[in-house]
Amino acid sequence: MDELWPRPSREVADAIRSLCRRQLTETDALVDAFVRPSLVAQNDPALLADASLVEEDRELNRSDLVQWLTANIQQPGRRVEPYVGPRTTAYINDLVSRGIAPDFAVAWRVALGISWRRWLQACVADCADPDLLVEVLDVTAKSLVQYALDSVAALRQAGLAAAMGNTDAEGIALIQLIASGAPMAEDLAEERLRYRMAWWHVGLVLWIDGPQQSDALDEAISAVRSAAGGRSALVARASATSRWIWLSGESVSDLHHVEKALAATDEIRAAVGRPGRGLEGFRSSHQDALAAQALVIRLGSDRRYTAYADVELIDALTKDRAGARRFVINTLGPLAEADTALRQALLTYVQCGFNTTRAAANLYAHRNTVERRVSRANGLSAVKVEDNPAHMAAALLVLDIAPDIVTTDTS
Repeated sequence: MDELWPRPSREVADAIRSLCRRQLTETDALVDAFVRPSLVAQNDPALLADASLVEEDRELNRSDLVQWLTANIQQPGRRVEPYVGPRTTAYINDLVSRGIAPDFAVAWRVALGISWRRWLQACVADCADPDLLVEVLDVTAKSLVQYALDSVAALRQAGLAAAMGNTDAEGIALIQLIASGAPMAEDLAEERLRYRMAWWHVGLVLWIDGPQQSDALDEAISAVRSAAGGRSALVARASATSRWIWLSGESVSDLHHVEKALAATDEIRAAVGRPGRGLEGFRSSHQDALAAQALVIRLGSDRRYTAYADVELIDALTKDRAGARRFVINTLGPLAEADTALRQALLTYVQCGFNTTRAAANLYAHRNTVERRVSRANGLSAVKVEDNPAHMAAALLVLDIAPDIVTTDTS
Protein backbone atom coordinates (compact mmCIF):
# COMPACT_ATOMS: atom_id res chain seq x y z
CA MET A 1 0.00 0.00 0.00
CA ASP A 2 1.16 3.56 -0.66
CA GLU A 3 2.71 5.32 2.33
CA LEU A 4 1.02 8.68 2.85
CA TRP A 5 3.15 10.18 5.63
CA PRO A 6 6.81 10.01 6.79
CA ARG A 7 8.05 7.21 9.01
CA PRO A 8 8.17 8.12 12.72
CA SER A 9 11.47 8.56 14.56
CA ARG A 10 12.86 5.59 16.46
CA GLU A 11 11.78 7.09 19.81
CA VAL A 12 8.21 7.62 18.57
CA ALA A 13 8.14 4.14 17.01
CA ASP A 14 9.29 2.54 20.30
CA ALA A 15 6.58 4.42 22.22
CA ILE A 16 3.87 3.30 19.78
CA ARG A 17 5.09 -0.30 19.91
CA SER A 18 5.01 -0.29 23.72
CA LEU A 19 1.49 1.20 23.80
CA CYS A 20 0.16 -1.31 21.29
CA ARG A 21 1.58 -4.27 23.19
CA ARG A 22 -0.22 -3.08 26.32
CA GLN A 23 -3.47 -2.45 24.46
CA LEU A 24 -3.30 -5.90 22.87
CA THR A 25 -3.83 -7.43 26.32
CA GLU A 26 -7.06 -5.42 26.71
CA THR A 27 -8.72 -6.09 23.36
CA ASP A 28 -11.91 -7.60 24.80
CA ALA A 29 -12.54 -4.56 27.00
CA LEU A 30 -11.81 -2.21 24.12
CA VAL A 31 -14.18 -4.05 21.78
CA ASP A 32 -16.90 -4.13 24.44
CA ALA A 33 -16.65 -0.35 24.69
CA PHE A 34 -17.53 0.37 21.07
CA VAL A 35 -19.17 -2.68 19.46
CA ARG A 36 -22.71 -2.09 20.75
CA PRO A 37 -22.78 1.68 20.10
CA SER A 38 -21.50 1.14 16.55
CA LEU A 39 -24.22 -1.47 15.92
CA VAL A 40 -26.98 0.73 17.31
CA ALA A 41 -25.80 3.68 15.21
CA GLN A 42 -26.47 1.66 12.04
CA ASN A 43 -30.15 1.37 13.04
CA ASP A 44 -30.78 -1.97 11.32
CA PRO A 45 -33.40 -3.97 13.29
CA ALA A 46 -32.65 -7.22 11.45
CA LEU A 47 -29.00 -7.05 12.45
CA LEU A 48 -29.67 -6.06 16.05
CA ALA A 49 -32.29 -8.79 16.55
CA ASP A 50 -30.02 -11.68 15.56
CA ALA A 51 -27.60 -12.59 18.35
CA SER A 52 -25.48 -14.74 16.03
CA LEU A 53 -24.92 -11.84 13.65
CA VAL A 54 -24.16 -9.56 16.60
CA GLU A 55 -21.51 -12.04 17.74
CA GLU A 56 -20.04 -12.16 14.22
CA ASP A 57 -20.00 -8.35 14.13
CA ARG A 58 -18.15 -8.36 17.44
CA GLU A 59 -15.62 -10.81 16.02
CA LEU A 60 -15.16 -8.55 12.98
CA ASN A 61 -14.49 -5.58 15.26
CA ARG A 62 -12.06 -7.58 17.36
CA SER A 63 -10.23 -8.74 14.23
CA ASP A 64 -9.93 -5.15 12.99
CA LEU A 65 -8.57 -3.98 16.33
CA VAL A 66 -6.03 -6.80 16.60
CA GLN A 67 -4.93 -6.19 13.01
CA TRP A 68 -4.13 -2.52 13.68
CA LEU A 69 -2.39 -3.19 17.02
CA THR A 70 -0.22 -6.05 15.75
CA ALA A 71 0.69 -4.15 12.59
CA ASN A 72 1.84 -1.23 14.73
CA ILE A 73 3.92 -3.53 16.88
CA GLN A 74 5.69 -4.78 13.75
CA GLN A 75 5.83 -1.45 11.88
CA PRO A 76 4.85 1.38 14.23
CA GLY A 77 3.00 4.35 12.75
CA ARG A 78 2.71 2.97 9.23
CA ARG A 79 -0.37 2.56 7.05
CA VAL A 80 -2.15 -0.69 7.98
CA GLU A 81 -3.72 -2.88 5.33
CA PRO A 82 -7.17 -4.24 6.32
CA TYR A 83 -7.46 -8.00 6.61
CA VAL A 84 -10.67 -9.51 5.21
CA GLY A 85 -10.32 -13.15 6.21
CA PRO A 86 -12.59 -16.16 5.58
CA ARG A 87 -14.76 -15.47 8.66
CA THR A 88 -15.31 -11.84 7.64
CA THR A 89 -16.11 -12.91 4.09
CA ALA A 90 -18.65 -15.44 5.36
CA TYR A 91 -20.24 -12.76 7.56
CA ILE A 92 -20.54 -10.34 4.64
CA ASN A 93 -22.04 -13.10 2.48
CA ASP A 94 -24.64 -13.80 5.16
CA LEU A 95 -25.59 -10.14 5.42
CA VAL A 96 -25.98 -9.82 1.66
CA SER A 97 -28.02 -13.02 1.36
CA ARG A 98 -30.48 -11.71 3.96
CA GLY A 99 -30.79 -8.28 2.42
CA ILE A 100 -29.00 -6.57 5.31
CA ALA A 101 -26.86 -3.63 4.24
CA PRO A 102 -25.02 -2.23 7.29
CA ASP A 103 -23.55 1.25 7.05
CA PHE A 104 -19.91 0.44 7.68
CA ALA A 105 -18.93 4.12 7.47
CA VAL A 106 -21.30 5.02 10.34
CA ALA A 107 -20.13 2.02 12.37
CA TRP A 108 -16.48 2.95 11.90
CA ARG A 109 -17.12 6.60 12.78
CA VAL A 110 -18.68 5.62 16.11
CA ALA A 111 -16.05 2.98 16.87
CA LEU A 112 -13.22 5.33 15.94
CA GLY A 113 -14.54 8.08 18.20
CA ILE A 114 -14.72 5.78 21.23
CA SER A 115 -11.44 3.94 20.58
CA TRP A 116 -9.55 7.20 19.91
CA ARG A 117 -10.54 8.51 23.35
CA ARG A 118 -9.27 5.28 24.93
CA TRP A 119 -6.05 5.54 22.90
CA LEU A 120 -5.63 9.19 23.89
CA GLN A 121 -5.94 8.30 27.59
CA ALA A 122 -3.35 5.53 27.21
CA CYS A 123 -0.93 7.84 25.41
CA VAL A 124 -1.25 10.60 28.01
CA ALA A 125 -0.67 8.11 30.82
CA ASP A 126 2.38 6.59 29.14
CA CYS A 127 4.17 9.54 27.55
CA ALA A 128 5.63 11.93 30.12
CA ASP A 129 7.46 14.00 27.49
CA PRO A 130 4.99 16.48 25.90
CA ASP A 131 6.90 16.60 22.61
CA LEU A 132 6.94 12.81 22.37
CA LEU A 133 3.22 12.71 23.17
CA VAL A 134 2.42 15.13 20.34
CA GLU A 135 4.44 13.08 17.84
CA VAL A 136 2.84 9.78 18.92
CA LEU A 137 -0.68 11.23 18.66
CA ASP A 138 0.03 12.85 15.31
CA VAL A 139 1.31 9.65 13.70
CA THR A 140 -1.26 7.29 15.21
CA ALA A 141 -4.14 9.61 14.31
CA LYS A 142 -3.09 9.43 10.66
CA SER A 143 -2.70 5.67 10.84
CA LEU A 144 -6.08 5.09 12.55
CA VAL A 145 -8.09 7.37 10.27
CA GLN A 146 -6.53 5.88 7.13
CA TYR A 147 -7.14 2.39 8.49
CA ALA A 148 -10.83 3.24 8.95
CA LEU A 149 -11.09 4.56 5.38
CA ASP A 150 -9.29 1.55 3.92
CA SER A 151 -11.40 -0.88 6.00
CA VAL A 152 -14.71 0.64 4.91
CA ALA A 153 -13.59 0.40 1.28
CA ALA A 154 -12.52 -3.25 1.73
CA LEU A 155 -15.83 -4.20 3.38
CA ARG A 156 -17.83 -2.53 0.64
CA GLN A 157 -15.82 -4.39 -1.98
CA ALA A 158 -16.47 -7.67 -0.16
CA GLY A 159 -20.18 -6.83 -0.13
CA LEU A 160 -20.23 -6.22 -3.88
CA ALA A 161 -18.42 -9.51 -4.51
CA ALA A 162 -20.92 -11.34 -2.29
CA ALA A 163 -23.91 -9.80 -4.08
CA MET A 164 -22.57 -10.90 -7.46
CA GLY A 165 -21.89 -14.46 -6.38
CA ASN A 166 -24.91 -15.27 -4.20
CA THR A 167 -27.39 -17.46 -6.08
CA ASP A 168 -29.60 -18.17 -3.03
CA ALA A 169 -30.09 -14.55 -2.07
CA GLU A 170 -33.67 -14.24 -3.30
CA GLY A 171 -35.05 -17.08 -1.16
CA ILE A 172 -33.17 -16.08 1.98
CA ALA A 173 -34.10 -12.42 1.53
CA LEU A 174 -37.78 -13.44 1.24
CA ILE A 175 -37.55 -15.36 4.52
CA GLN A 176 -35.91 -12.33 6.10
CA LEU A 177 -38.75 -10.10 4.90
CA ILE A 178 -41.44 -12.41 6.27
CA ALA A 179 -39.63 -12.92 9.58
CA SER A 180 -39.17 -9.17 10.08
CA GLY A 181 -42.89 -8.45 9.62
CA ALA A 182 -43.00 -7.09 6.08
CA PRO A 183 -46.45 -7.38 4.40
CA MET A 184 -46.61 -10.63 2.45
CA ALA A 185 -49.38 -12.66 0.83
CA GLU A 186 -49.54 -16.14 2.38
CA ASP A 187 -49.99 -17.92 -0.95
CA LEU A 188 -47.04 -16.05 -2.48
CA ALA A 189 -44.80 -17.02 0.43
CA GLU A 190 -45.90 -20.67 0.13
CA GLU A 191 -45.26 -20.75 -3.61
CA ARG A 192 -41.78 -19.26 -3.44
CA LEU A 193 -40.59 -21.17 -0.36
CA ARG A 194 -42.48 -24.41 -1.04
CA TYR A 195 -43.53 -24.50 2.57
CA ARG A 196 -47.08 -24.52 4.01
CA MET A 197 -47.77 -21.21 5.75
CA ALA A 198 -51.39 -21.96 6.77
CA TRP A 199 -50.38 -24.63 9.31
CA TRP A 200 -48.95 -24.42 12.85
CA HIS A 201 -45.29 -23.44 13.07
CA VAL A 202 -42.52 -23.71 15.62
CA GLY A 203 -39.41 -21.64 15.02
CA LEU A 204 -35.96 -22.78 16.14
CA VAL A 205 -32.57 -21.15 16.07
CA LEU A 206 -29.53 -23.44 16.13
CA TRP A 207 -26.09 -21.99 16.61
CA ILE A 208 -22.49 -22.87 17.37
CA ASP A 209 -19.67 -20.96 19.03
CA GLY A 210 -17.45 -20.78 15.95
CA PRO A 211 -17.37 -21.64 12.22
CA GLN A 212 -14.98 -24.51 12.86
CA GLN A 213 -17.95 -26.46 14.28
CA SER A 214 -20.05 -26.15 11.12
CA ASP A 215 -20.08 -29.93 10.56
CA ALA A 216 -21.88 -30.36 13.87
CA LEU A 217 -24.43 -27.75 12.78
CA ASP A 218 -25.21 -29.68 9.58
CA GLU A 219 -25.55 -32.91 11.57
CA ALA A 220 -27.92 -31.23 14.02
CA ILE A 221 -30.17 -30.02 11.19
CA SER A 222 -30.40 -33.58 9.87
CA ALA A 223 -31.22 -34.80 13.38
CA VAL A 224 -33.99 -32.21 13.73
CA ARG A 225 -35.50 -33.22 10.39
CA SER A 226 -35.46 -36.89 11.42
CA ALA A 227 -36.89 -36.22 14.88
CA ALA A 228 -39.66 -33.96 13.56
CA GLY A 229 -41.78 -36.95 12.66
CA GLY A 230 -42.46 -36.17 9.04
CA ARG A 231 -43.42 -32.55 9.61
CA SER A 232 -42.51 -30.02 6.96
CA ALA A 233 -39.21 -28.24 7.67
CA LEU A 234 -37.82 -25.00 6.30
CA VAL A 235 -34.13 -24.29 6.93
CA ALA A 236 -32.34 -21.00 6.25
CA ARG A 237 -28.70 -20.08 6.71
CA ALA A 238 -28.78 -17.08 9.05
CA SER A 239 -25.02 -16.75 9.44
CA ALA A 240 -21.85 -18.80 9.34
CA THR A 241 -22.62 -19.96 12.87
CA SER A 242 -26.42 -20.19 12.95
CA ARG A 243 -29.40 -21.64 11.15
CA TRP A 244 -33.10 -20.80 11.32
CA ILE A 245 -35.54 -23.70 11.21
CA TRP A 246 -39.32 -23.81 11.04
CA LEU A 247 -41.32 -27.00 11.60
CA SER A 248 -44.94 -27.00 10.49
CA GLY A 249 -47.94 -29.32 10.71
CA GLU A 250 -51.70 -29.38 10.97
CA SER A 251 -51.35 -29.56 14.76
CA VAL A 252 -48.86 -28.11 17.25
CA SER A 253 -45.50 -29.88 17.13
CA ASP A 254 -44.34 -31.98 20.08
CA LEU A 255 -40.66 -31.13 20.32
CA HIS A 256 -39.73 -33.80 22.86
CA HIS A 257 -37.92 -35.91 20.24
CA VAL A 258 -36.28 -32.83 18.72
CA GLU A 259 -34.97 -31.75 22.13
CA LYS A 260 -33.66 -35.25 22.76
CA ALA A 261 -31.90 -35.33 19.38
CA LEU A 262 -30.25 -31.97 19.98
CA ALA A 263 -29.15 -32.98 23.47
CA ALA A 264 -26.91 -35.61 21.86
CA THR A 265 -24.85 -32.91 20.09
CA ASP A 266 -22.48 -31.21 22.53
CA GLU A 267 -21.51 -28.29 20.29
CA ILE A 268 -25.03 -27.18 19.35
CA ARG A 269 -27.16 -24.58 21.13
CA ALA A 270 -30.86 -24.31 20.41
CA ALA A 271 -33.58 -21.75 21.09
CA VAL A 272 -37.24 -22.47 20.44
CA GLY A 273 -40.20 -20.16 20.00
CA ARG A 274 -43.80 -20.68 21.06
CA PRO A 275 -46.02 -22.30 18.43
CA GLY A 276 -48.08 -20.07 16.16
CA ARG A 277 -50.46 -20.52 13.25
CA GLY A 278 -50.27 -19.03 9.78
CA LEU A 279 -47.98 -16.30 8.53
CA GLU A 280 -48.16 -14.39 11.81
CA GLY A 281 -47.34 -17.55 13.76
CA PHE A 282 -44.37 -18.14 11.45
CA ARG A 283 -43.09 -14.67 12.38
CA SER A 284 -43.87 -14.67 16.09
CA SER A 285 -42.40 -18.11 16.79
CA HIS A 286 -39.21 -17.09 15.02
CA GLN A 287 -39.00 -13.82 16.94
CA ASP A 288 -39.46 -15.76 20.19
CA ALA A 289 -36.59 -18.06 19.26
CA LEU A 290 -34.34 -15.09 18.45
CA ALA A 291 -35.20 -13.51 21.80
CA ALA A 292 -34.37 -16.75 23.64
CA GLN A 293 -31.05 -16.98 21.81
CA ALA A 294 -30.21 -13.36 22.65
CA LEU A 295 -31.07 -14.01 26.33
CA VAL A 296 -28.74 -17.02 26.54
CA ILE A 297 -25.86 -15.12 24.91
CA ARG A 298 -26.51 -11.92 26.90
CA LEU A 299 -26.37 -13.76 30.22
CA GLY A 300 -23.44 -15.98 29.27
CA SER A 301 -25.59 -19.01 30.07
CA ASP A 302 -24.34 -22.52 29.31
CA ARG A 303 -27.85 -23.77 28.50
CA ARG A 304 -27.98 -25.91 25.37
CA TYR A 305 -31.75 -25.91 24.81
CA THR A 306 -33.95 -22.95 25.72
CA ALA A 307 -37.67 -22.58 25.10
CA TYR A 308 -38.80 -18.96 25.10
CA ALA A 309 -42.04 -19.88 26.91
CA ASP A 310 -39.87 -20.88 29.90
CA VAL A 311 -37.77 -17.72 29.97
CA GLU A 312 -40.03 -14.91 28.76
CA LEU A 313 -40.22 -13.31 32.22
CA ILE A 314 -36.46 -13.65 32.65
CA ASP A 315 -35.92 -12.01 29.27
CA ALA A 316 -37.87 -8.96 30.43
CA LEU A 317 -36.06 -8.86 33.78
CA THR A 318 -32.55 -9.14 32.38
CA LYS A 319 -32.50 -6.59 29.57
CA ASP A 320 -30.35 -4.63 32.01
CA ARG A 321 -27.84 -7.13 33.43
CA ALA A 322 -26.75 -4.86 36.27
CA GLY A 323 -30.39 -4.31 37.24
CA ALA A 324 -31.04 -8.07 37.14
CA ARG A 325 -28.06 -8.64 39.42
CA ARG A 326 -29.40 -6.13 41.95
CA PHE A 327 -32.84 -7.73 41.79
CA VAL A 328 -31.43 -11.20 42.51
CA ILE A 329 -29.24 -9.99 45.38
CA ASN A 330 -31.98 -7.86 46.96
CA THR A 331 -34.51 -10.69 46.68
CA LEU A 332 -32.43 -13.71 47.65
CA GLY A 333 -29.78 -12.22 49.95
CA PRO A 334 -27.39 -14.96 51.22
CA LEU A 335 -29.42 -17.62 49.37
CA ALA A 336 -27.99 -16.31 46.08
CA GLU A 337 -24.60 -17.82 46.97
CA ALA A 338 -25.81 -20.80 48.97
CA ASP A 339 -25.90 -24.47 47.95
CA THR A 340 -27.54 -24.93 44.54
CA ALA A 341 -29.66 -27.78 45.94
CA LEU A 342 -31.35 -25.37 48.36
CA ARG A 343 -32.31 -22.96 45.60
CA GLN A 344 -33.49 -25.75 43.32
CA ALA A 345 -35.69 -27.18 46.07
CA LEU A 346 -37.29 -23.81 46.77
CA LEU A 347 -37.84 -23.03 43.08
CA THR A 348 -39.43 -26.43 42.43
CA TYR A 349 -41.60 -26.03 45.53
CA VAL A 350 -42.94 -22.70 44.25
CA GLN A 351 -43.42 -24.04 40.71
CA CYS A 352 -45.39 -26.98 42.12
CA GLY A 353 -47.87 -24.67 43.82
CA PHE A 354 -46.30 -25.02 47.28
CA ASN A 355 -47.00 -28.76 47.20
CA THR A 356 -44.14 -30.56 48.90
CA THR A 357 -45.17 -34.01 47.67
CA ARG A 358 -45.18 -32.91 44.02
CA ALA A 359 -41.89 -31.07 44.48
CA ALA A 360 -40.30 -34.17 46.00
CA ALA A 361 -41.46 -36.27 43.04
CA ASN A 362 -40.03 -33.75 40.55
CA LEU A 363 -36.71 -33.63 42.41
CA TYR A 364 -36.54 -37.42 42.96
CA ALA A 365 -36.00 -36.72 46.64
CA HIS A 366 -37.70 -37.71 49.90
CA ARG A 367 -40.47 -35.39 51.06
CA ASN A 368 -38.68 -34.71 54.37
CA THR A 369 -35.50 -33.79 52.52
CA VAL A 370 -37.39 -31.28 50.38
CA GLU A 371 -39.09 -29.79 53.44
CA ARG A 372 -35.73 -29.27 55.16
CA ARG A 373 -34.17 -27.68 52.07
CA VAL A 374 -37.13 -25.39 51.47
CA SER A 375 -37.11 -24.27 55.11
CA ARG A 376 -33.35 -23.68 55.05
CA ALA A 377 -33.52 -21.79 51.74
CA ASN A 378 -36.41 -19.62 52.90
CA GLY A 379 -34.51 -18.81 56.07
CA LEU A 380 -31.50 -17.58 54.09
CA SER A 381 -33.52 -15.52 51.60
CA ALA A 382 -33.92 -11.79 52.07
CA VAL A 383 -37.52 -11.94 50.76
CA LYS A 384 -39.58 -14.79 52.19
CA VAL A 385 -41.51 -17.05 49.86
CA GLU A 386 -44.76 -16.46 51.73
CA ASP A 387 -44.36 -12.68 51.39
CA ASN A 388 -43.63 -12.49 47.64
CA PRO A 389 -43.58 -15.84 45.80
CA ALA A 390 -43.53 -14.16 42.36
CA HIS A 391 -40.33 -12.21 43.10
CA MET A 392 -38.79 -15.28 44.71
CA ALA A 393 -39.51 -17.49 41.68
CA ALA A 394 -38.27 -14.84 39.24
CA ALA A 395 -34.99 -14.32 41.11
CA LEU A 396 -34.39 -18.06 41.37
CA LEU A 397 -35.07 -18.51 37.64
CA VAL A 398 -32.60 -15.74 36.74
CA LEU A 399 -29.96 -17.44 38.87
CA ASP A 400 -30.81 -20.83 37.38
CA ILE A 401 -30.18 -19.54 33.85
CA ALA A 402 -27.18 -17.33 34.72
CA PRO A 403 -25.49 -18.83 37.80
CA ASP A 404 -22.60 -16.33 37.68
CA ILE A 405 -24.74 -13.18 37.57
CA VAL A 406 -24.19 -12.50 41.29
CA THR A 407 -20.44 -13.15 41.34
CA THR A 408 -19.67 -11.35 38.05
CA ASP A 409 -18.86 -7.65 38.34
CA THR A 410 -21.30 -5.82 36.05
CA SER A 411 -20.04 -2.31 36.74
